[in-house]
Amino acid sequence: MKPLQISPETAITLSKQLGVPLEHLMHMPQHILLQKIAELSKKQSETAGTESLPEKEQE
Repeated sequence: MKPLQISPETAITLSKQLGVPLEHLMHMPQHILLQKIAELSKKQSETAGTESLPEKEQE
């Protein structure tokens, strides 16, 4: 299996956000990495959604 085709900056950022060692991240199967990124995105959107809920305008 060949290493992922991502930039070093992206690899470092993903490694920190996912809590995975950089060496493991670079050799992680692509489908698993995409699943983890989707989970991370879902968590971030949930926390962002609860932090700044738009108030409904009263008519």
